[in-house]
Amino acid sequence: MSLASPIIMAADLVLELYGWVLIAMIVFSWLHAFGVVNSRNQAVATIGDVLHRLTEPVLRPIRRFMPNLGGLDLSPIVVFLAIFIIRQYLHILARW
Repeated sequence: MSLASPIIMAADLVLELYGWVLIAMIVFSWLHAFGVVNSRNQAVATIGDVLHRLTEPVLRPIRRFMPNLGGLDLSPIVVFLAIFIIRQYLHILARW
């Protein structure tokens, strides 16, 4: 076990957690768009704000390069693909 292995494992964990945050943001945005959650509720607004602040810095640059498909936002798919590729590379590094 090399010294870099814990660093690789920590990076993999951070990427996995960010993937879950991204999923939470997607579900929350759907619930908000369909009026399932009350956006005037302080707890709901706080959760939405936290999810927005965590995901928007990553999604915004991708949206600039993605074609406008109306209401369909494909930028989370690009981020999921990038996370998958980086995690696969980290797994290869951990075995090396």
